[in-house]
Formats: sequence, C-alpha cells, structure tokens
Amino acid sequence: MPLKLPIPSRVPLIYVILGVLLAISVVPMYFYSAQMEELNRGRLKTDEMLLQNTVTRSLADDISQHQETLRMMLANLSSSIQVTSGNDIGSQNIEAPELRALLENFVSSSNDIAYATVLNADAKGISAGRIEPDAFLQRELERAYAAAHEGRGYSGQPLVVGGGKAARTVMLVSVPIMYGGRFLGMIGSVVDQQFLIRRLQEVSHSGLMPYVVDSQGRLVAAAAPEYATGQDMNNFDIVRSFVGEGAKAQLAATREFAVRDGKKKTQMLGTYSPVSALDWAVVVQKPQDEAYRSIFEMQRTGRLLALLAVFLSVGLSIFSARKITSPLEVLAQSSRAIARGDFTQRVHLSTRTEIGELAATFNTMSEELEQFVEDLKRAAEENKALFMGSIQMLAGAVDEKDPYTRGHSDRVTKYSLMIAREMKLDPGFLEILRVSAQLHDVGKIGIEDRILKKPGALTTEEFEIMKTHTTKGANILRPVPQLREMLPGIELHHEAINGRGYPYGLKDAEIPLLPRVIAVADTFDALTTSRPYQKAHDPLDALKIIRDLSGKRLDPTAVNALMAVYQRGEIRIQKHLTLAPVVEPVMPVVPPDAPADPLTIATGRT
Repeated sequence: MPLKLPIPSRVPLIYVILGVLLAISVVPMYFYSAQMEELNRGRLKTDEMLLQNTVTRSLADDISQHQETLRMMLANLSSSIQVTSGNDIGSQNIEAPELRALLENFVSSSNDIAYATVLNADAKGISAGRIEPDAFLQRELERAYAAAHEGRGYSGQPLVVGGGKAARTVMLVSVPIMYGGRFLGMIGSVVDQQFLIRRLQEVSHSGLMPYVVDSQGRLVAAAAPEYATGQDMNNFDIVRSFVGEGAKAQLAATREFAVRDGKKKTQMLGTYSPVSALDWAVVVQKPQDEAYRSIFEMQRTGRLLALLAVFLSVGLSIFSARKITSPLEVLAQSSRAIARGDFTQRVHLSTRTEIGELAATFNTMSEELEQFVEDLKRAAEENKALFMGSIQMLAGAVDEKDPYTRGHSDRVTKYSLMIAREMKLDPGFLEILRVSAQLHDVGKIGIEDRILKKPGALTTEEFEIMKTHTTKGANILRPVPQLREMLPGIELHHEAINGRGYPYGLKDAEIPLLPRVIAVADTFDALTTSRPYQKAHDPLDALKIIRDLSGKRLDPTAVNALMAVYQRGEIRIQKHLTLAPVVEPVMPVVPPDAPADPLTIATGRT
C-alpha cells in the first residue's frame, strides 16, 4: 500500500512570503542595471576628459601659433628697419619718414597690434598705435628695453588699459635690433588679447569655463567677465596643480576637484594644457554634474526603468499580500486596544496559516488578561479600602482615649482637604495629605491618660511630655515605607512660622507645605471644639484668632484658603461672615512672653 502523506492543517507563512518575493524579482533587475551603469560610466567619463584635453590643447596651440606669428612679424620689421636705415637708427635717422612709414604699416597690418615703438640705443624713438602707454605700460617698456640691451626678447605681463567698455587686456612683446653683435635698439609691440578672449568665449558656448593663467597662477584672460586680468586663480586645485609642476608642466593634465563658495561645495572636472612658449596654461573646467550629465542621464533612465518594473511587481504583490496584511492589521488593531487597556477585543479570522493560529492564541490571551486585570483592580480597591479603614481605626483609637476630642482626626482631615483644594494643589498631594491628617495625632497613643485627659492647664513638665506626641507618632510610623511621605505632616504640624513651635523650632521655608496645611486645619478644629480646659469659640472668633496668628505661627496662604472656604459656606458651623483676606501678618492676640497663647492651649493637647 503506497505511503500517503498527511495534508497539513495550515499553510506555512514562509511559503507565501517566498512566493511573493519570487514574483517581484526586483533584485536581479537591480544587479543587471547596476552592472550596465558601471560598464558605461568609465567610458563616458573618459570621453569627457578627452574632450577637455582636446579643447585645451587646441587653445594652447592657437596661442603658441599666434605668438610665433607675432615674433616673425617683429623679426621682419627689424630686418626692414636695418635695411632702410643702413644699420643706423641713431638720433639722425630714428625719425626718418621711411622708418615711421614702416612702423605705421606694421601696426595697421594686424588688428591685434594696438601700439608699437622703435627705440634706438639712446632710448629715443618713434611710436604708432591706437593707445597711449600709461604708467604700467611704461614700466613694461623699461623692462623690455633692459632685456633688449642684453640681446633678449621680452614677453610681459598681461595688463588692462582703458576703462569701462573700452578696457582692453594687452601684453608687451619686444625683440632687440642687433647688427654684428652690436645693440642698435628695440622694437616693442603691445598686443591686444581680444583675439584670445574671443576664442575663450567660443569655447564657453559648449558649457566649459575656459581661462588662461601664467606661471604664477594669475589670470591672463577669461571668457567670464567676473574674472579680472591679474586675479589670483590659485584657489582652484587645477591651477595649483599647474603652478606646482612649474617648468615640468609639458603635458595636459585632468583633475577632479572641489570649489567652495561660502558653505556651498561644487565638485568640478578640470584640464590644463601648458603654453610652453609663454609659460602659460590654458584651463577649462566644468561642474561634474554637467560634465557627467550623460552618465547621470543614463543612470536616471536605468533607474526609471527599474522603478517601472518595481511598480509592476509591487502591483502584483499587493494583490497577493492583502490576504496576509489584512489579518495582521486586525491583530495590530486589537493589540493597540489592549495596550490602551481595552481587554474586551477579540480577533475573528478565517485562515489556515499561522496567523489563524495566532489569532486564536491572541483571543485566549485577551480573555485571561481581562480576567487578570479585573482581579487586580478588585484586589487594589480592596487593599485601598483596607488601608484607609486601618488608618481611620488607628486615628479613631487615638480619639477614643479622650472623649472630648472624638472625631477630631476626621474633622482635621476634612478641613485640610478643603484648604488644599482651595490652594489648587495636585491630586497626588491630596492623597498624601488625607493619610497624614488622619494620623497627625497618632503619637498620643504613647501619652499617659493623666496628662492627655487632665481637665485643667498642664504644668511645664506635663506640657513638655505632651509635645513629644509629634515625634512619637513619626517614630511609630517610620518603619512603614509606604507612609514615609506622610511623616512631615505628623511630626511637624506644631512647628510655627516664627520658629517658636516644636519639636525642632523650624521657621519659614524650613517647614514643608504638608504640616503647614494640617496646622491651620488642626488649629481651627481645636478652637471650635469644647474641651475640659476650654470652651468652644464661635467660628468667626476662631477665624479672627487664626488670622491674627497668620505669618507668625500659621502659613498665610493656608489661612487665606480656610477663610475663602468658610466664606463660601462649605464649613457649616455657624452663620458665616465675610472677612478680609490675609495680606500682612498682624500682632498676636496674646503677648509673646505669656506662658501660653490660644494656639498653644488649643492645639498642644489636640
């Protein structure tokens, strides 16, 4: 009998996920497009570099050719002058009409020659041209004349002559006039560099930024008007590379470098080609974003195609994934509801995958959590009720020791909470205050009945024993960690703002807010309750006494709160009367040196 494989009760989720991934097939396409980009990127980059190399080499050749042509013209003029003058251009022949005609014909033979001069050995001569030499050009002529004396030609620095739209970049080129090794004079020619600027502008139309620099990295000419002749261009790495090579710079070089403009950084591609005859270099540069535009366009096209494939694949996968995501979404919503504390949520799914099993487990967990939370809430409420009941029983046991103070702890608690609410104190403080006020006199459990129930005034010794009920109460409750925050109200509710309270004689800000509130409530209840040693005061009289003690023994803010609560009729003891709020403390009713003031009598035994 053939073996029959069992049919699985559920479809494993891993199979569904693998099926969707295979359907998408994005990864193979991504690797294919990345490989194609890598193959073409290097080729296109090389083509851009070759283009820049060709442009700079062509410009450098044009400049060299132009320079050689000019030198040939100067050499021909020198020969013509020697023949015409018979090798004598001294003071007698320098101004001969024939020589002047030769010079004027030389200047008019080319639009690039703006000025020319012929000087003899005595530095006297003739000139012709469209410009007049300024001080800078005169210094260049002096340098050229000195070089001619030594038998050398001279190519000067580029200079700007004129101003505004008439400004021109020019350069002095000179050759000596020699015969038989003897110095006869010099021919100086001022060459207008407009031809070079026109060529640079033609190149700039292709998107390149071309310019020419000398061996020091100073600008000779540029297509862009924002660059001035003589400007230092060493801020560009490509120029620094040429200057650093010096005389060794014989071949073109291409570099990638960065240009900073404030915080903006632009990646550039640049090439320089040396003009050896002049120690110049032709430089072109372009932002890499433009130089490699074709690369980026290819990348963008490839990525768009890949993105289109992704969208098609995603469209197919969304349909397949809905059966997975919908159950998961239901589970997520139910989980969020449980996180918010709603344990009644249940998940109803019909699926044979692990998600269905997870939903069933989730529902079981929700039921158990709901029951567990209900049990915890019920236990917490019971514990809280038990705790508060224990507190009230303990406070009642203290009050029962003296039948005249029965209910004192409950009333002090009620008054304290009224005062705290009027002061807009937070709910957490109110819970601490409730327990602390209920137990504020718990220490009287340790006071002898003969002192606690004495009908008359206490002696000094008895009063000292009575005062220990604050520390006794704190010591009784201190071992209980849960009551630690309540201890200041129990231990310090007989401290006074003026420092004349007990047990520590604290004053002002040394006394926490908790005992300040309890002290006002304790005083009010003591003054309005009949005792063997004191008849109950009328509530208005009690409030006047409390107001007089404000700022001296009692906290003014808590006193004002008590006044406000009473004025609204929330404390129903007797007909209420509107009292002014406490602003400044007033003199005490009883002189400070009296053996006991009303507060001491009233609260010292409550």
